[in-house]
Amino acid sequence: MTPVTPPSPAREQEGTQGSNGTVDTAATTDTPEPAPVTKDRPRPVAVPLGLLKAMRPRQWVKNVLVLAAPFAAGRLLDLTVLPDVALAFVAFSLAASGVYLVNDTKDVEADRAHPKKRYRPIAAGIVPPTLAVVTGIVLFAAAVAVSFVADPDLALVTGIYIVVQLAYCLWLKHEPVIDICIVSSGFLMRAIAGGAAAGLYLSPWFLLTMAFGSLFMASGKRYAEMRLSERTGAKIRKSLERYSASYLRFVWSLSATIVIMAYGLWAFGIGVTAVPGRLPSAPSTWAIVSVVPFVIAVLRYAVDVDGGNGGEPEEIVLGDRVLQVLGLVWVVLMGLAVYTAVAHP
Repeated sequence: MTPVTPPSPAREQEGTQGSNGTVDTAATTDTPEPAPVTKDRPRPVAVPLGLLKAMRPRQWVKNVLVLAAPFAAGRLLDLTVLPDVALAFVAFSLAASGVYLVNDTKDVEADRAHPKKRYRPIAAGIVPPTLAVVTGIVLFAAAVAVSFVADPDLALVTGIYIVVQLAYCLWLKHEPVIDICIVSSGFLMRAIAGGAAAGLYLSPWFLLTMAFGSLFMASGKRYAEMRLSERTGAKIRKSLERYSASYLRFVWSLSATIVIMAYGLWAFGIGVTAVPGRLPSAPSTWAIVSVVPFVIAVLRYAVDVDGGNGGEPEEIVLGDRVLQVLGLVWVVLMGLAVYTAVAHP
């Protein structure tokens, strides 16, 4: 009787060799070969929708700042002013969207390493970078053209905004302090644009309030990014390497102090008229009372910033109901102040 011997590994290997002497690995393993990777054909609307998302229409809420100067002057409902202010809103929406497209194209690799920004259409590969840049250039041209329709001064402000923001995207975003100042200047130029479109004189206290309010939000944004970087270990932006939490708190506290002081001085001047040979008239009571919700709103916003949730100011405003109520109360009080002052000069 011939003994049955189990096949040796060598014999198994010999038995799986093909006619050309190579080993058939499929016969020596139980693991199936991976299926070939096939890419799904993108939907025809994927790129247009991705391009629209990359333009960040949710960020257009920031452009309501163009209404600040006409509102403070009591001219917001003036039919001779409102169309030009609406054009300012459109112009800055177009310009800001163009800046976002260029910025996301420049930062595509960094965004892919970010826990949230990697889902942006350009970083996710939905929108080609070339298409994004070309669309951004078209939006810049359209923004300047729309501005000229309203007022040449508005076109100048829009052009300066585009140049400053492009310099930020391409060169200055990694420079500490400079980056915060440029981000805050974007908010300030929106307020100036509203005044330029309406042909209004802008009070120095109004400009200081807008400037340091913008710096307060910009420094809070950086502080929130630093907290996110500490929690996730993600490299958010290079300029954060030069910042410390204590420094950002210093800028944040300084800005909050100045914006409250500047607003108080501005509010106490509303309704005051100088009469030759007599004492100036008393300020508007409504304007004085408006200081209360304004200060509370700043402190409420600071709570969100201190918790590291101030990465996007519009998200805080849209998500905090108490802050929205405070803002509504402030709008009503300021509306009463400026319109009663206009009605009784």
